[in-house]
Amino acid sequence: MSQEQQNRTVLKPVHIEAFDLDDAWFRSLSEILEHGHVYKIDRGSYAGQRRLEFDFVSVHVTNPAHQIIPIMPEGSSIPAPTSMSYIQQYLSYLLTSCKTKTEDYTYGERLVDPKVNVETESGGQKMIKEIPLQCNQIEEVIKVYKTYGFGTNQAIMEIGMPSDIKLADPPCLRLIDTRVRYGKLHFFLYFRSWDLWGGFPSNLGGLELVKQYMADEIGVENGEIVACSKGLHLYEYAWELAKQRTYKTDLEIK
Repeated sequence: MSQEQQNRTVLKPVHIEAFDLDDAWFRSLSEILEHGHVYKIDRGSYAGQRRLEFDFVSVHVTNPAHQIIPIMPEGSSIPAPTSMSYIQQYLSYLLTSCKTKTEDYTYGERLVDPKVNVETESGGQKMIKEIPLQCNQIEEVIKVYKTYGFGTNQAIMEIGMPSDIKLADPPCLRLIDTRVRYGKLHFFLYFRSWDLWGGFPSNLGGLELVKQYMADEIGVENGEIVACSKGLHLYEYAWELAKQRTYKTDLEIK
């Protein structure tokens, strides 16, 4: 770890400019190895383990459709963090409300068929009842742009709910804000927490396909992605993989 990291007393936001999603992943890995903060997880996934994390990061991807999945160097033994077939499956997760009995929510449910859980009591027993909000946010945003035009700041899709604070695993993705400008549909994303090794490329790949679908429905070109997070991180198991991928094998992380 650099002397700068050891002596830091104020937040150090990092901004990354990238051409496509492959480039964004590579640059983010490189930057977090240089500017990440190491800490032990007190609560959340992998509690008790160490995590390398940006204080805050914004990633601007100008041509996300050009190369959606990370490209591994030829002959490399580094496992690919995702695949196009996985992202195609992930797309159905984002566009439908299907969830298993063990899931509190899915991103797709929150986007196309959000529900509020209300506690009720019957015969002395407490039960949880799901009340649909009757709101497909993806279709509503498409309708807003097609009906009223592009001059609005109201076309935002929300994943998070106030009651999520009570969940053991609240949603990482919280907001998908949108804008049509210069004839293109752009996404602005906020993640409260975000796994850089596996989550970042799969999440952005799936959301890029959602954006392409929405742009086509609205009748505009596909645009850029700006994503930000105060919790973009690398779990300790991925540190060596990230160093290998970014050719920083001599870098020491303490």
